[in-house]
Amino acid sequence: MSNNLSDRINSLAPSATLEMAAKARELRAAGKDIIGLSLGEPDFNTPDYIKEAAIKAVNDDYNSYTPVDGYVELKDAIITKFKRDNNIAYDYSQIVVSTGAKQALYNVAQVCLNKGDEVLLPCPYWVSYSDIVKLADGVPVEIETSIENDFKMTPAQLEAAITPKTKMLWYSSPCNPSGSIYSKEELRALADVLKKHPQIIVVSDEIYEHINYGVTAHASMAEFEDMYDRTVTVNGVAKAFAMTGWRIGYIGAPTYIARACNKLQGQVTSGANCIAQRAVITALEEPVSRIQYMVDKFKERRTLILGLLNDIEGFTCNEPEGAFYVYPDVTFFFGKTLNGTKINNASDFSMYLLENANVATVTGDAFGNGNSIRISYAASEEQIIEAIKRIKAAIQ
Repeated sequence: MSNNLSDRINSLAPSATLEMAAKARELRAAGKDIIGLSLGEPDFNTPDYIKEAAIKAVNDDYNSYTPVDGYVELKDAIITKFKRDNNIAYDYSQIVVSTGAKQALYNVAQVCLNKGDEVLLPCPYWVSYSDIVKLADGVPVEIETSIENDFKMTPAQLEAAITPKTKMLWYSSPCNPSGSIYSKEELRALADVLKKHPQIIVVSDEIYEHINYGVTAHASMAEFEDMYDRTVTVNGVAKAFAMTGWRIGYIGAPTYIARACNKLQGQVTSGANCIAQRAVITALEEPVSRIQYMVDKFKERRTLILGLLNDIEGFTCNEPEGAFYVYPDVTFFFGKTLNGTKINNASDFSMYLLENANVATVTGDAFGNGNSIRISYAASEEQIIEAIKRIKAAIQ
């Protein structure tokens, strides 16, 4: 009965990462031993000191509706975090707390875009950017990058992509899916291009900020005085704090954008969960060093998985500087037939690995770059070793 549904929903693509995870669950239910390396979810539990803050909130009888844009105490913690970690000064009117960073991004698109407005997306980009833009009647404009340049957009590429219809630029750093990080100098070079186009609003998605392996220091576009009033900084606690299910994200933004997001959110979901908000206050107020053990473990796994993949003919890897993904180029396999299956593209290859190696990955087609697949190393060393062993056996 899809003809009874809106054109909007019928034209919307399902999330490729969630779709692959669902397929993996189906195969597990059918008795298959599937190793899931598709979802971007830490395999750690939320730290005890954060859970204890949530328990205290329950015992302190936090159970009422929350302010649409977040508790004042949480806003205080976010403001302090932005100043401490990013050298960005925001006030209460510029902060909006949402039910996950995904909702924060959706809000921004809805309040900033009109029909036909173009949004520049350096490829690869997080899987939901394109469809979030389309839901706001915007037009995604993909900017191709390459593994040789660590999947980072150059100023010349940015300049060439800008048209009179360009309204926004969205990017993530560290990047999901590539793990690439823009240095402060690289962001400054991009900002110098944007200075010539004052109508363009920048969305800087920094959800993986703290999962950084120390090669390139984290930098934020809003640090620059001439970009502060036109940049929306998006962050949250899902990844670095192992709080994916707590669903808390937030923005620091120009006041007019933040107030618009607050207005929209008030008509859609209202305020985010009260207990989760109280827990996040503690998460942000405590020293970042308290989550370093997770980052250290991810770094060990990065070394492990790169060593294993580089031993397989046909996988071309760069070294990600952050997040917890590798994004190998697999074009070597395009046009080949593996065990009777013709591999035409990354989607074919990812599905082949699921069906023949029992390993779930995500096609690069979902991220705007069809030459690669995304493999998460947010898994145990044993799972990583077994998964790559299976992949190697399935393609030889």
